[in-house]
This record gives sequence, structure tokens and C-alpha cells, in this order.
Amino acid sequence: MIDLDIIFEDDDIIAVNKPANLLTIPDRYNKSLPSLNNILKERYNEIFTLHRLDFGTSGIILFAKNASTHSFLSEQINNRTITKFYSAVLQGNFPEETMQVDIPLLPNPGRGGGVIPSIRGKKAISIFNIEQRFINYTLVKVQILTGRLHQIRAHAASIGFPLLVDELYGNKTDFFASEVKKRYNLKKGTTEKPIISRPTLHSRQITFIHPSNKEMTLEAEYPKDFKALLQILSKYACVKE
Repeated sequence: MIDLDIIFEDDDIIAVNKPANLLTIPDRYNKSLPSLNNILKERYNEIFTLHRLDFGTSGIILFAKNASTHSFLSEQINNRTITKFYSAVLQGNFPEETMQVDIPLLPNPGRGGGVIPSIRGKKAISIFNIEQRFINYTLVKVQILTGRLHQIRAHAASIGFPLLVDELYGNKTDFFASEVKKRYNLKKGTTEKPIISRPTLHSRQITFIHPSNKEMTLEAEYPKDFKALLQILSKYACVKE
């Protein structure tokens, strides 16, 4: 049983802080795999998906509880009037305080899946803003102006700063404390456990107009693995002023 972290709920919407490694909607090939959509349907009988987060991405995601709310919020999504911000930890020292990335993305025709940069792709715009610099790593806050598959992950990799952990668009499946902590010693007979083993990406904030016509901004706290990553980097990879 998955214990949901509900950020906000009323008669029209429910906002959940999605844990990493959980599907948003049912898998097309294996319907038995857990998904947030199915968990909510079991609880509320009727639920409407508005947008998605990747399997490995944590953070805020919004669902509608009725058809009229679904239509109302879907129009905002289609008109790009909903504002979404993500937190991401990237490899490397990001060169600018703010960078807008406008690179079209095309479904990857190869076996790897995902998307690739291509002039034949759909328009995709992400705005990267530096929040904290570390030695060889950067914490950024990313606003997406479009909602393409793997948009932030693909954009970050395409400009040479892939997510710190991203098996598909980068070159790492895990991050270990020993990578930044000098003289890291393990007890005899033990194996080091990774700090984080999924894409270093968190859906942090969403702003939208509620069916009551009031503007709402909701935020999702970092999960344990993301917090632990930032703590390790702050302690052992801190940039000295």
C-alpha cells in the first residue's frame, strides 16, 4: 500500500507529491504495475489525469475530480497559462545565471526511446535558473513553457549539462557520497549504498487558476533522497566564496 503525500485537496482537485519510481498512468503493456492514477481511482472512483511526471521524477502533480474541472484546467494547460517549476541537479558548472533553451524535440526513432533534438521536432522551451553552485555540480530551478516528453532531461543533456543521475540522457545510474567525500571509508564487509538512484529531478511548484477563479500556487517538498543529495553536496562539494 502506497501512502500518498497529499498537498491539497478539495471537491474539484487533488494535488499529490508523487514519489519517485511510480507511474503516473497505467503501463500500456503491464496493467498490474502500480500507478498514481489507479491508486487515486480506487480511493475516489473517478479521477482525471491532467499532466504526467516521468516514472523516476518526484514532485507535485495535479488531478481533477470531475469532468468540468478537467476541462477547465486542460484549457489552461493547452493555452500554456499554467506555470510549472522543477528543481534539477546537473552535472558540471552551469555557465550562466539564466539560460533559455529553445530546442525542438522529436521522439527517438531508435530503440532507446525518449526524445532527441531535431528541427523536425515539436517546439520545446525551458528556462534554467541557477539556485546553487557546487564543485562540478549545479542546482537549477527550471521553468517549462511547453510540456514535452522528457523535456528538461533532454534539454539539459543537449546543452552539455545532463542531470547528475540520468541513465537515458546522461551516463550515471547512481550517485555515491564517495564521489565527493574524501577519505570515504566503509566498514569491512559492507557495500556503499547510493545516495540517489533515479533522475535528479523534482516537480517543485505549480501555479494555476482554480475553478473558483482564484489563482493557486502549490509546492512539493523534496523527498528524502533529493534532500540527502543536496546535503551531501553542500557539505563536501561546497563552493567557497
